Amino acid sequence: MGGDMAFILAAAAAFMAVGGVGWVVTGAAGDAQSKKRMNRAVGTGGLQRGRRQASALDQAAQRKRQVQETLKDLEQRQRDQRKKSLSVKARIQQAGMSFTPAVFWVVSACLAVVGMLVALLTGQKLLVIGAVGLISGLGLPRWWLGFLRGRRQKQFSGEFANALDVITRGVKSGLPLNECLKILSVESPEPVRTEFEKLVEGIAVGVSLPDGLDRMCERMPLPELNFFRTVLIIQQKTGGNLAETLGNLSTVLRSRKMMREKVGALASEANASAAIIGSLPPGVFGIVYATTPSYMSQMFTHPTGQLMLLGGVTWMFIGIMVMRGMINFKI
Repeated sequence: MGGDMAFILAAAAAFMAVGGVGWVVTGAAGDAQSKKRMNRAVGTGGLQRGRRQASALDQAAQRKRQVQETLKDLEQRQRDQRKKSLSVKARIQQAGMSFTPAVFWVVSACLAVVGMLVALLTGQKLLVIGAVGLISGLGLPRWWLGFLRGRRQKQFSGEFANALDVITRGVKSGLPLNECLKILSVESPEPVRTEFEKLVEGIAVGVSLPDGLDRMCERMPLPELNFFRTVLIIQQKTGGNLAETLGNLSTVLRSRKMMREKVGALASEANASAAIIGSLPPGVFGIVYATTPSYMSQMFTHPTGQLMLLGGVTWMFIGIMVMRGMINFKI
Protein backbone atom coordinates (compact mmCIF):
# COMPACT_ATOMS: atom_id res chain seq x y z
CA MET A 1 0.00 0.00 0.00
CA GLY A 2 2.79 2.30 0.87
CA GLY A 3 4.61 1.31 -2.34
CA ASP A 4 1.54 2.05 -4.48
CA MET A 5 1.11 5.48 -2.94
CA ALA A 6 4.74 6.32 -3.58
CA PHE A 7 4.40 5.18 -7.20
CA ILE A 8 1.29 7.33 -7.70
CA LEU A 9 2.98 10.38 -6.23
CA ALA A 10 6.05 9.84 -8.39
CA ALA A 11 3.89 9.48 -11.51
CA ALA A 12 1.94 12.66 -10.66
CA ALA A 13 5.16 14.55 -10.05
CA ALA A 14 6.59 13.36 -13.38
CA PHE A 15 3.37 14.30 -15.19
CA MET A 16 3.40 17.79 -13.67
CA ALA A 17 7.08 18.24 -14.56
CA VAL A 18 6.50 17.22 -18.19
CA GLY A 19 3.41 19.46 -18.43
CA GLY A 20 5.30 22.43 -16.95
CA VAL A 21 8.17 22.02 -19.40
CA GLY A 22 5.72 21.76 -22.32
CA TRP A 23 3.83 24.84 -21.16
CA VAL A 24 7.02 26.85 -20.81
CA VAL A 25 8.27 25.82 -24.28
CA THR A 26 4.90 26.47 -25.93
CA GLY A 27 4.48 29.86 -24.23
CA ALA A 28 7.98 30.98 -25.16
CA ALA A 29 7.45 29.98 -28.79
CA GLY A 30 4.10 31.80 -28.85
CA ASP A 31 5.61 34.90 -27.32
CA ALA A 32 8.41 34.87 -29.87
CA GLN A 33 5.95 34.55 -32.77
CA SER A 34 3.72 37.29 -31.34
CA LYS A 35 6.71 39.53 -30.93
CA LYS A 36 7.77 38.89 -34.53
CA ARG A 37 4.28 39.63 -35.81
CA MET A 38 4.15 42.80 -33.72
CA ASN A 39 7.54 43.94 -35.03
CA ARG A 40 6.51 43.27 -38.61
CA ALA A 41 3.23 45.12 -38.19
CA VAL A 42 4.49 48.06 -36.19
CA GLY A 43 8.09 48.31 -37.25
CA THR A 44 7.54 48.18 -41.03
CA GLY A 45 4.57 50.57 -41.01
CA GLY A 46 6.36 52.98 -38.72
CA LEU A 47 9.44 52.86 -40.95
CA GLN A 48 7.36 53.57 -44.04
CA ARG A 49 5.55 56.42 -42.31
CA GLY A 50 8.87 57.78 -41.13
CA ARG A 51 10.24 57.65 -44.67
CA ARG A 52 7.17 59.42 -46.04
CA GLN A 53 7.40 62.11 -43.35
CA ALA A 54 11.11 62.56 -44.01
CA SER A 55 10.44 62.86 -47.75
CA ALA A 56 7.72 65.46 -47.16
CA LEU A 57 10.01 67.41 -44.85
CA ASP A 58 12.82 67.28 -47.40
CA GLN A 59 10.51 68.57 -50.14
CA ALA A 60 9.26 71.38 -47.91
CA ALA A 61 12.81 72.33 -46.92
CA GLN A 62 13.95 72.25 -50.56
CA ARG A 63 11.04 74.44 -51.63
CA LYS A 64 11.77 76.84 -48.78
CA ARG A 65 15.40 77.08 -49.87
CA GLN A 66 14.33 77.75 -53.46
CA VAL A 67 11.99 80.54 -52.34
CA GLN A 68 14.72 82.09 -50.17
CA GLU A 69 17.24 81.98 -53.00
CA THR A 70 14.70 83.50 -55.39
CA LEU A 71 13.91 86.31 -52.95
CA LYS A 72 17.60 87.07 -52.46
CA ASP A 73 18.06 87.21 -56.23
CA LEU A 74 15.07 89.53 -56.56
CA GLU A 75 16.40 91.83 -53.83
CA GLN A 76 19.71 92.11 -55.65
CA ARG A 77 17.92 92.87 -58.90
CA GLN A 78 15.85 95.54 -57.20
CA ARG A 79 18.98 97.23 -55.84
CA ASP A 80 20.50 97.23 -59.31
CA GLN A 81 17.30 98.65 -60.78
CA ARG A 82 17.23 101.48 -58.23
CA LYS A 83 20.72 102.51 -59.34
CA LYS A 84 19.73 102.39 -63.01
CA SER A 85 16.49 104.31 -62.46
CA LEU A 86 18.42 107.39 -61.29
CA SER A 87 19.93 108.03 -64.73
CA VAL A 88 18.46 110.49 -67.23
CA LYS A 89 18.00 107.72 -69.79
CA ALA A 90 15.90 105.68 -67.36
CA ARG A 91 13.79 108.72 -66.44
CA ILE A 92 13.14 109.41 -70.13
CA GLN A 93 11.97 105.82 -70.63
CA GLN A 94 9.81 105.98 -67.51
CA ALA A 95 8.17 109.14 -68.84
CA GLY A 96 7.27 107.32 -72.07
CA MET A 97 9.46 109.52 -74.24
CA SER A 98 11.61 108.24 -77.11
CA PHE A 99 14.34 110.89 -77.40
CA THR A 100 17.90 110.30 -76.27
CA PRO A 101 19.67 111.85 -73.25
CA ALA A 102 21.78 113.94 -75.66
CA VAL A 103 18.65 115.63 -76.95
CA PHE A 104 17.52 116.28 -73.39
CA TRP A 105 20.80 117.96 -72.46
CA VAL A 106 20.79 120.03 -75.66
CA VAL A 107 17.27 121.27 -74.94
CA SER A 108 18.25 122.02 -71.32
CA ALA A 109 21.26 124.03 -72.49
CA CYS A 110 19.10 125.99 -74.95
CA LEU A 111 16.60 126.82 -72.21
CA ALA A 112 19.41 127.91 -69.90
CA VAL A 113 20.81 130.22 -72.59
CA VAL A 114 17.37 131.69 -73.34
CA GLY A 115 16.71 132.34 -69.65
CA MET A 116 20.08 133.96 -69.12
CA LEU A 117 19.61 136.17 -72.22
CA VAL A 118 16.22 137.33 -70.97
CA ALA A 119 17.70 138.14 -67.55
CA LEU A 120 20.63 139.94 -69.18
CA LEU A 121 18.41 142.02 -71.47
CA THR A 122 16.30 143.11 -68.51
CA GLY A 123 19.41 144.47 -66.76
CA GLN A 124 19.74 141.91 -63.98
CA LYS A 125 22.88 141.28 -61.94
CA LEU A 126 25.20 138.35 -62.48
CA LEU A 127 23.81 136.51 -59.45
CA VAL A 128 20.27 136.72 -60.78
CA ILE A 129 21.42 135.76 -64.28
CA GLY A 130 23.16 132.65 -62.91
CA ALA A 131 20.14 131.67 -60.83
CA VAL A 132 17.83 132.06 -63.82
CA GLY A 133 20.20 129.95 -65.93
CA LEU A 134 20.26 127.15 -63.36
CA ILE A 135 16.50 127.16 -62.92
CA SER A 136 15.70 127.23 -66.64
CA GLY A 137 18.47 124.81 -67.64
CA LEU A 138 18.36 122.23 -64.86
CA GLY A 139 15.20 122.75 -62.82
CA LEU A 140 12.57 123.29 -65.52
CA PRO A 141 13.45 120.32 -67.82
CA ARG A 142 13.77 117.91 -64.91
CA TRP A 143 10.50 119.13 -63.42
CA TRP A 144 8.77 118.60 -66.76
CA LEU A 145 10.27 115.12 -67.10
CA GLY A 146 9.27 114.24 -63.54
CA PHE A 147 5.73 115.48 -64.17
CA LEU A 148 5.36 113.24 -67.24
CA ARG A 149 6.89 110.32 -65.35
CA GLY A 150 4.56 110.69 -62.36
CA ARG A 151 1.48 111.06 -64.55
CA ARG A 152 2.35 107.93 -66.53
CA GLN A 153 3.01 105.89 -63.39
CA LYS A 154 -0.28 107.04 -61.92
CA GLN A 155 -2.15 105.93 -65.04
CA PHE A 156 -0.39 102.54 -64.95
CA SER A 157 -1.24 102.00 -61.27
CA GLY A 158 -4.89 102.81 -61.92
CA GLU A 159 -5.22 100.12 -64.62
CA PHE A 160 -2.84 97.46 -63.35
CA ALA A 161 -5.37 95.79 -61.03
CA ASN A 162 -7.71 95.29 -64.00
CA ALA A 163 -4.83 93.74 -65.95
CA LEU A 164 -4.24 91.27 -63.11
CA ASP A 165 -7.92 90.34 -63.19
CA VAL A 166 -7.63 89.57 -66.91
CA ILE A 167 -4.65 87.28 -66.27
CA THR A 168 -6.47 85.59 -63.37
CA ARG A 169 -9.58 84.84 -65.44
CA GLY A 170 -7.47 83.67 -68.36
CA VAL A 171 -5.44 81.25 -66.23
CA LYS A 172 -8.60 79.90 -64.58
CA SER A 173 -10.14 79.25 -68.02
CA GLY A 174 -7.08 77.27 -69.11
CA LEU A 175 -5.11 79.80 -71.15
CA PRO A 176 -1.31 79.82 -70.87
CA LEU A 177 0.33 82.79 -69.21
CA ASN A 178 1.88 84.01 -72.47
CA GLU A 179 -1.54 84.15 -74.14
CA CYS A 180 -2.89 86.22 -71.26
CA LEU A 181 0.03 88.62 -71.64
CA LYS A 182 -0.69 88.91 -75.37
CA ILE A 183 -4.31 89.81 -74.59
CA LEU A 184 -3.12 92.61 -72.32
CA SER A 185 -0.71 93.85 -74.99
CA VAL A 186 -3.63 94.32 -77.39
CA GLU A 187 -6.72 95.24 -75.39
CA SER A 188 -5.44 97.13 -72.33
CA PRO A 189 -5.46 100.95 -72.18
CA GLU A 190 -2.29 103.00 -72.17
CA PRO A 191 0.30 102.81 -70.68
CA VAL A 192 -0.40 99.20 -69.63
CA ARG A 193 -0.74 98.12 -73.26
CA THR A 194 2.66 99.49 -74.28
CA GLU A 195 4.52 97.92 -71.36
CA PHE A 196 3.01 94.48 -71.87
CA GLU A 197 3.54 94.79 -75.61
CA LYS A 198 7.26 95.29 -75.04
CA LEU A 199 7.26 92.34 -72.62
CA VAL A 200 5.56 90.05 -75.16
CA GLU A 201 7.88 91.17 -77.96
CA GLY A 202 10.91 90.43 -75.79
CA ILE A 203 9.65 86.94 -74.92
CA ALA A 204 8.94 86.28 -78.61
CA VAL A 205 12.56 86.97 -79.59
CA GLY A 206 13.99 84.74 -76.84
CA VAL A 207 14.16 86.90 -73.72
CA SER A 208 13.32 84.91 -70.60
CA LEU A 209 10.34 85.89 -68.49
CA PRO A 210 12.43 87.05 -65.47
CA ASP A 211 14.65 89.22 -67.68
CA GLY A 212 11.63 90.66 -69.46
CA LEU A 213 10.00 91.51 -66.15
CA ASP A 214 13.22 93.13 -64.95
CA ARG A 215 13.27 95.40 -68.00
CA MET A 216 9.60 96.17 -67.48
CA CYS A 217 10.31 97.19 -63.88
CA GLU A 218 13.13 99.43 -65.07
CA ARG A 219 10.70 101.25 -67.35
CA MET A 220 7.98 101.35 -64.68
CA PRO A 221 9.52 101.29 -61.16
CA LEU A 222 6.37 100.74 -59.11
CA PRO A 223 5.84 98.55 -56.01
CA GLU A 224 2.77 96.99 -57.65
CA LEU A 225 4.80 95.79 -60.62
CA ASN A 226 7.55 94.50 -58.33
CA PHE A 227 4.92 92.40 -56.51
CA PHE A 228 3.75 91.03 -59.86
CA ARG A 229 7.29 90.14 -60.91
CA THR A 230 8.00 88.44 -57.59
CA VAL A 231 4.85 86.32 -57.84
CA LEU A 232 5.58 85.16 -61.39
CA ILE A 233 9.25 84.33 -60.74
CA ILE A 234 8.53 82.38 -57.55
CA GLN A 235 5.64 80.54 -59.20
CA GLN A 236 7.85 79.65 -62.16
CA LYS A 237 10.57 78.16 -59.93
CA THR A 238 8.56 76.55 -57.14
CA GLY A 239 5.06 76.09 -58.60
CA GLY A 240 1.73 76.91 -57.02
CA ASN A 241 -1.74 78.19 -57.82
CA LEU A 242 -1.01 81.19 -60.03
CA ALA A 243 -4.65 82.24 -60.46
CA GLU A 244 -5.28 82.35 -56.72
CA THR A 245 -2.04 84.23 -56.05
CA LEU A 246 -2.73 86.86 -58.71
CA GLY A 247 -6.30 87.20 -57.48
CA ASN A 248 -5.05 87.94 -53.97
CA LEU A 249 -2.52 90.41 -55.38
CA SER A 250 -5.28 92.18 -57.32
CA THR A 251 -7.34 92.47 -54.13
CA VAL A 252 -4.37 93.94 -52.27
CA LEU A 253 -3.70 96.48 -55.02
CA ARG A 254 -7.32 97.59 -55.05
CA SER A 255 -7.23 97.98 -51.27
CA ARG A 256 -4.08 100.09 -51.55
CA LYS A 257 -5.76 102.27 -54.15
CA MET A 258 -8.84 102.75 -51.98
CA MET A 259 -6.68 103.63 -48.99
CA ARG A 260 -4.68 106.10 -51.09
CA GLU A 261 -7.87 107.80 -52.27
CA LYS A 262 -9.25 107.89 -48.73
CA VAL A 263 -6.06 109.51 -47.43
CA GLY A 264 -6.17 111.99 -50.31
CA ALA A 265 -9.73 112.93 -49.39
CA LEU A 266 -8.80 113.39 -45.73
CA ALA A 267 -5.78 115.51 -46.68
CA SER A 268 -7.69 117.69 -49.16
CA GLU A 269 -8.19 120.42 -46.56
CA ALA A 270 -4.48 120.50 -45.79
CA ASN A 271 -3.72 120.62 -49.53
CA ALA A 272 -6.04 123.59 -49.99
CA SER A 273 -4.47 125.39 -47.01
CA ALA A 274 -0.97 124.76 -48.36
CA ALA A 275 -1.98 126.05 -51.80
CA ILE A 276 -3.47 129.22 -50.35
CA ILE A 277 -0.52 129.89 -48.05
CA GLY A 278 1.96 129.22 -50.83
CA SER A 279 0.19 131.47 -53.34
CA LEU A 280 -0.30 134.48 -51.03
CA PRO A 281 3.24 135.97 -51.19
CA PRO A 282 3.62 135.87 -54.99
CA GLY A 283 0.01 136.99 -55.38
CA VAL A 284 0.47 140.03 -53.14
CA PHE A 285 3.78 140.77 -54.86
CA GLY A 286 2.09 140.71 -58.27
CA ILE A 287 -0.76 142.95 -57.16
CA VAL A 288 1.59 145.54 -55.63
CA TYR A 289 3.81 145.48 -58.71
CA ALA A 290 0.79 145.95 -61.00
CA THR A 291 -0.54 148.91 -59.00
CA THR A 292 2.74 150.67 -58.15
CA PRO A 293 5.59 149.43 -60.38
CA SER A 294 8.02 152.08 -59.13
CA TYR A 295 7.62 150.87 -55.54
CA MET A 296 8.51 147.26 -56.38
CA SER A 297 11.11 148.00 -59.06
CA GLN A 298 13.73 148.46 -56.33
CA MET A 299 13.52 144.70 -55.69
CA PHE A 300 14.93 144.09 -59.18
CA THR A 301 17.36 146.98 -59.60
CA HIS A 302 18.91 147.56 -56.17
CA PRO A 303 21.40 144.93 -54.86
CA THR A 304 19.75 144.81 -51.47
CA GLY A 305 16.35 144.31 -53.08
CA GLN A 306 17.71 141.54 -55.26
CA LEU A 307 19.20 139.82 -52.21
CA MET A 308 15.90 140.15 -50.36
CA LEU A 309 14.03 138.76 -53.36
CA LEU A 310 16.38 135.79 -53.60
CA GLY A 311 16.07 135.11 -49.88
CA GLY A 312 12.28 135.31 -50.03
CA VAL A 313 12.13 132.90 -52.96
CA THR A 314 14.48 130.49 -51.18
CA TRP A 315 12.48 130.49 -47.95
CA MET A 316 9.22 130.15 -49.89
CA PHE A 317 10.61 127.12 -51.69
CA ILE A 318 11.72 125.54 -48.40
CA GLY A 319 8.33 126.22 -46.81
CA ILE A 320 6.45 124.71 -49.76
CA MET A 321 8.65 121.59 -49.66
CA VAL A 322 8.05 121.20 -45.91
CA MET A 323 4.27 121.53 -46.34
CA ARG A 324 4.37 119.08 -49.24
CA GLY A 325 6.25 116.57 -47.11
CA MET A 326 3.71 116.95 -44.30
CA ILE A 327 0.67 116.31 -46.52
CA ASN A 328 2.17 113.85 -48.99
CA PHE A 329 1.39 110.35 -47.67
CA LYS A 330 2.90 107.36 -49.42
CA ILE A 331 0.92 104.13 -49.24
